[in-house]
Amino acid sequence: MKEKVLLGMSGGVDSSVSAILLKEAGYEVIGCTMNLLEEPNEETIQDAKKVCEKLGIEHHVLDCRKQFRCHVIDTFISEYERARTPNPCVECNQYLKFGVFYDKAKELGCQYIATGHYAKKEYSEKYKQYVLKKSNEEKKDQTYFLYTIPKEKVQAILFPLQDNVSKQDTRRLAEEYGLEIANKKDSQEICFIKDDDYQRFLKENMNEKPKKGDIVLTTGERLGTHNGLINYTIGQRKGLGISYKEPLYVVKLDMKHNQVIVGTEKELYSNQLEAININWIVNIENTLAEGLECLAKIRYRAKEAKAKVTKENEKIKVEFYEPQRAITQGQSVVFYDEDGIVLGGGKIR
Repeated sequence: MKEKVLLGMSGGVDSSVSAILLKEAGYEVIGCTMNLLEEPNEETIQDAKKVCEKLGIEHHVLDCRKQFRCHVIDTFISEYERARTPNPCVECNQYLKFGVFYDKAKELGCQYIATGHYAKKEYSEKYKQYVLKKSNEEKKDQTYFLYTIPKEKVQAILFPLQDNVSKQDTRRLAEEYGLEIANKKDSQEICFIKDDDYQRFLKENMNEKPKKGDIVLTTGERLGTHNGLINYTIGQRKGLGISYKEPLYVVKLDMKHNQVIVGTEKELYSNQLEAININWIVNIENTLAEGLECLAKIRYRAKEAKAKVTKENEKIKVEFYEPQRAITQGQSVVFYDEDGIVLGGGKIR
């Protein structure tokens, strides 16, 4: 009897090619599209359905609107209200793709779930367990967004694209199988904000509208007026509307005093951070007392940097060997070993 796998299908090329690869590997594939928004994207659902029909596999639509609103959209808004910069993809993976979706797979009698993420799963002799590992496609690697996967679920996850060398390979496969979505554009950055104008979205949905306040130097000197903290991010240089004898950058958002604090580029750098809401995918917690040497990544597009991680009650302290630029509250810090295995991660506070 074939093993059953529930595949998340967004109607895009990655998940569609994943369906092909899973079927070729001998699995009984069931496609499933999550309905996340109050106004469902019918194109997404129909594109996924067409692929399933072409491949001769089942297709389900899973209503996740309530959970998506609660865990992703509301969290996105509340984090900005606290002057933090969230990453909604991390929340979506934790609560939807590897939460609600995983439960649906069990309900349907599936042994596995699968997604079109660019990531790898393999058994590690070093850690004596299944681990999450960086993709061969370095530029598309998405393990940064996946660190919240509970370690006991890793064994039940398949990443069909894990051996693909590039996104071009994926599109080529889609063309070979005559899929209409072969040249479909990649999805937008924030799926629930159609025009990607997150500032407009926040102004329309926040409980309290953004208030003007002071832009001040790290020394306390006032330089101008800001239009609301949501319009600024750590490391920002352009659009500040101030003049000074040297370039200035946003180095801190002070919610208590409603201030945008600016400083020189040198002041953007820090060699340490604290993180909370920690999830360890690999069993290494007993090494934290003396300090865990690893590579740490503070944002999706950042390079990993050598760091030492120690535990302090319910939080962890990360000390970098080289100062890091624009460490931002609300973003995630993700830890890797020298082989590209994801050790775990947490939220920067």
